[in-house]
Amino acid sequence: MKTPGRKNHSNLVSEFILLGFPCTSEIQLFLFALFSVTYVLTLIGNLCIICAVRLDHHLHTPMYILLANFSFLEIWYVTSTVPNMLANFISEKKTISFSGCFLQFYFFFSMGTTETFVLSIMAFDRYFAICRPLHYPSIMTVRRCIRMGTCCWVCGFSCFLLPVYLISQLPFCGPNTIDHFLCDPGPLMKLSCVPAPATEVTCAVFNSVLIFSTFLFITTSYTLVIRAVLRVPSAEGRHKAFSTCGSHLAVVSLFYGSIMVMYVSPTAGNPAGIQKIVTLFYSVLTPLFNPLIYSLRNKEMKEALRKLLRTLIFAQGQPLKN
Repeated sequence: MKTPGRKNHSNLVSEFILLGFPCTSEIQLFLFALFSVTYVLTLIGNLCIICAVRLDHHLHTPMYILLANFSFLEIWYVTSTVPNMLANFISEKKTISFSGCFLQFYFFFSMGTTETFVLSIMAFDRYFAICRPLHYPSIMTVRRCIRMGTCCWVCGFSCFLLPVYLISQLPFCGPNTIDHFLCDPGPLMKLSCVPAPATEVTCAVFNSVLIFSTFLFITTSYTLVIRAVLRVPSAEGRHKAFSTCGSHLAVVSLFYGSIMVMYVSPTAGNPAGIQKIVTLFYSVLTPLFNPLIYSLRNKEMKEALRKLLRTLIFAQGQPLKN
């Protein structure tokens, strides 16, 4: 008897309204221009890293293959939310269909989950490179690296099936306004017609286990790395090892710092404004910062990007000479 009732209630809400950033039309246009530029720069930056790794044979190593995989993930991660957010800035309706909302929910959080796994594998790679240098070539082969990256994607897209299913089965009979710019689980559960403490607890426990287990794995790996680096006798060797890991640590700090605020306890009552700012930071700004962090702190990547730029300039100049 309960299942048909749920379906009938759910059918009453055929779409949701994403409130986004309520402000004047002038500010909406300004935000549209600002985030359009941010989105384009994010795509260009991450594509440049992918192309640099693809074209420079010196970067055909596990570390840079994982970085290219990470940049590819960031492109789709930001694409899962920003285009819809940009459309809402210049739209009066600001609606998203029921199925579209849960598809966005699934893809956005699946790619976020995949990102935690990829960051963990990158930490694992640095641990073996610095703490087990003699075993590193035999353990972290290119083939194994590709398999591990594929496993991250499969696991990431499998993990969030249960939370999405549980929340989609809640009865939604109105109101249908989500005070956010994306379909986030916290605001979605608040729109349910009946309280769902079991679903809330399940999602909170799921997020906590996922976030803290991967974060603990990464911090443990880097604790061992730092201990090993401090034993290096030469200052130059220590600096090189720290510079190799510094970029990854910066990205980990940005990403995990923001998601811990949001999703360890998604219904803790954070103000909507704070939720939007924190979500905006890790979903839009972090993918923009990542290419800058990796390219500015890594000499090999900077050289590969210079080669890529020279190649592009030369390719553009060829037709002019003909």
